[in-house]
Amino acid sequence: MADARDERRPAGELEAAVMAALWAAGTPLTPAEVQTELGSGLARTTVATILTRLHEKGVVSRERQGRGYAYLPVQDAPGLTALRMHTELDRDADRETVLARFVAQLSPGDEQLLRQLLDGDER
Repeated sequence: MADARDERRPAGELEAAVMAALWAAGTPLTPAEVQTELGSGLARTTVATILTRLHEKGVVSRERQGRGYAYLPVQDAPGLTALRMHTELDRDADRETVLARFVAQLSPGDEQLLRQLLDGDER
């Protein structure tokens, strides 16, 4: 029953686990290798589906390996977080309100850092 329980987890949770395995490996992995790294009882077909979806989103690239593919991350963890933030922002038609509420909820330290970044004062 482990497969059924794991496959009902939110897609984002499964994608995060797959990405963590790819980042930790530091080398391209096949779906079977990712499945082994996860050790969670996910079916290889489930892992392959997740990798295909990540590839379609542009989060991983793939290279031919035998009859299948080996996958590697295109983004590091901070880059992927930034991509998710952009995706969420793009989902709402009222961009100005979303950004205003985001900025209003920043801690003073994060607000100062954001101001520095917007002013081009990168460290």
